[in-house]
Amino acid sequence: GRAMAAVRDVEIDPEGTFKYILVRLQRPGGGGERRDIVRGTAAAEFHNHIFEKVSPEMEKLGYECKCLGGGKIDHNSKDKKIRVFGLSTGYGKADHSVTVEILKKVYPDYEITWSDDKK
Repeated sequence: GRAMAAVRDVEIDPEGTFKYILVRLQRPGGGGERRDIVRGTAAAEFHNHIFEKVSPEMEKLGYECKCLGGGKIDHNSKDKKIRVFGLSTGYGKADHSVTVEILKKVYPDYEITWSDDKK
């Protein structure tokens, strides 16, 4: 639907290293479309701070949100590189390979890598 299309795949800080979460959106009842989005910001001290901001926004649009896990993103806009790594203590580790595929849609000219490293 159009509302889901209006939701951006990725909203992350333009620079720096920060926490991120992978969030699944779906219509209540589980039927129909579902989509995974990436959200990350240095403003969040903990992963749940990001989720607590995203979830009400998405519920207003009529979506249920589920956090699929988290980690960290290192965004170097000068060198056009993004590194995805680490995990969330509360939500567990996101599937970073899924996160990378989503990031590639938004940053097609970047070199984007992931690892299970903690740092």
